[in-house]
Amino acid sequence: MPFTLPPRIPSGPRRRSLLASAAGAALLAGCSDSPDSANTAGSPSAADRARARAARDSAALAARYAAAIAAHPALADLLRPLRTEVVRHTEAFGGSGQASASASASVSASADGGGRASASAHPSASASPAVPADRKTALSDLAAAERALADRRTKALLELPGELARLMASIAAAGAAHAFLLTEGAK
Repeated sequence: MPFTLPPRIPSGPRRRSLLASAAGAALLAGCSDSPDSANTAGSPSAADRARARAARDSAALAARYAAAIAAHPALADLLRPLRTEVVRHTEAFGGSGQASASASASVSASADGGGRASASAHPSASASPAVPADRKTALSDLAAAERALADRRTKALLELPGELARLMASIAAAGAAHAFLLTEGAK
């Protein structure tokens, strides 16, 4: 049987090509060589607000990690490195990692000989986020928090100037990796 061409060859670019081009254009728009300026994504105050919001979000996530470590000391080996990265993210966005780092030190230093954190482990323990009693659920909750934050940061990329967009994209990718590791740890 001879090979025949379809009756009508579609003209113009295909849907897949258009989607790939649009995605590439969006990435290139966020990856300019120019420093952050009012010309790339609006007023500098909008970038400052986005940076401050990202720092607050990372600080709140670090507090969730600290609370989970205090509630489940057996998970500390898994959670401490991830929490350390989240504190670095806070600092990268211009937030202070000092309060978060000191909270972690006081939580880890207050564990008693039985491996449980004492009730007076941290003066602001009453203000720390609630942690489920089940370790699997605690890990799942942290994974969901990381995933939700990574999703919000990914959606915000197109509205940010170049350098801040690159930083946000990198930290959103790290958050997605954290969510994966936490999900694997919950198995």
